Amino acid sequence: MSTTLPPLQEHATRDLARFGSSLQFDQIPPEAVQRMKSSVLDSLGCCLFGATLPWTKKVAELADLEGAKPVASLIGMGRKTSAALAALVNGTSGHAFELDDIHKESILHAGTLTTPVGIALAEEAGRGSGKDLITAMVAGYEIATRIGNGATMDLFMRGFHPQGTTGAFASGATAARMLGLDATRFQHALGVAGSLGAGLMAAQEGAMVKRLHCGHASQVGVYAAKLAAKDFTGIVDIVEAPYGGFVSSHSTKPNPARLTDGLGTKWETLQVGYKPHASVTSIHSALDALKEIMVENKLAADDIAAVDTGLSPMTYVHCAWEYKAQGVTAAQMNLFYGMAVIAYDGVAFTSQYQESRLKDPKILGFIARQKAYVDKEIEAMGKDFRHACRVKVTTKDGRTFEKLALHRRGSPEKPLTPAEIVDKFYNVVAPCMARGDAQRVVEVVDRLETLPDLKPLIEAIAQPVK
Repeated sequence: MSTTLPPLQEHATRDLARFGSSLQFDQIPPEAVQRMKSSVLDSLGCCLFGATLPWTKKVAELADLEGAKPVASLIGMGRKTSAALAALVNGTSGHAFELDDIHKESILHAGTLTTPVGIALAEEAGRGSGKDLITAMVAGYEIATRIGNGATMDLFMRGFHPQGTTGAFASGATAARMLGLDATRFQHALGVAGSLGAGLMAAQEGAMVKRLHCGHASQVGVYAAKLAAKDFTGIVDIVEAPYGGFVSSHSTKPNPARLTDGLGTKWETLQVGYKPHASVTSIHSALDALKEIMVENKLAADDIAAVDTGLSPMTYVHCAWEYKAQGVTAAQMNLFYGMAVIAYDGVAFTSQYQESRLKDPKILGFIARQKAYVDKEIEAMGKDFRHACRVKVTTKDGRTFEKLALHRRGSPEKPLTPAEIVDKFYNVVAPCMARGDAQRVVEVVDRLETLPDLKPLIEAIAQPVK
């Protein structure tokens, strides 16, 4: 279709592709290298635990039926398939329990898109060093998060799931860099991957398919790069096209300047944070605020008459809908359920989101004592504070306690330490992996940039978990 509209930002796709194709390990700041190692470990923990879950197993069974040439491992499953199908399964397992890393502005969990893709392609090729993996992942993070930044939160508010939509650029860029594509073919890989991304946010209210969005985006990234390597063409201006482009189609309020802002000098990779809770990131500050109020004032769940939580507009829409026991996914995305398990258990981790807890009368009773609202003061702070909250607790004897939390624990503003990220890995895999086997993964990732090939890492993660 012809249009007289100018591109949102001229040559954005070309410039992102040139950056990704030319990126070298030595150009990446040491702190960004460390952040990627943390993301690899965090993502592998998600994949290993995710391999035990029913939705991942269904996707893996489907991949098995394809009978593909076994060249890439299904993480934690003890068997192999094609690189693209491995990316499908491992991407699904990585996003299978709301534990994966998060880049706040783009609303993207890039680790569980880039880690499975990079490892699968390295195993298939029989080559690829730790430095190659880190470089390819940084290319995926930097390109996809910028595209998400350019689309703004409007992409999400219109009902699109960033993990499945923007996520295709993360996997496509990682795959293109792992395959060593030149700038032109890299650009076509982005043009193929971005046009195949998909995912709708209604999936958060109970559907298994939310997990598949990540797997699908990972898979199409592999296909896109492999097709581009054969000179298959994609949309060369997919990012900036004024009609039918990714940003123009997904957002009515784009910020084109964010597409290439600081490319190569300002590292979006350093804006990645990690999740201490097994739930949607947006409610983490509220979970911690409630726990802090209860600990500081020696309150038990049964002492509390009411909890009122003020939120940003986005978090309110995303998470403060009426809770119904529709499945694990819905519970993990819901503010009221998360606050209830914090009140009774003090944590919101893997055991709190089991099917057996979803209809617990105590949980449902505490949910009935909660309300949420859009806090005008938080709303006025803007998008950088969309995870902020104000929690007010009223006790049955009439006392009130209030806490304003501007940043969530695990964010770049309030980061987890490297040791806490390692501890999280051990806690995530504890139900399914022996401590010695888990320690082996930690040790290999710790020296990732020194590995001449990824064989030690692949061997450490390929064995079946319980």
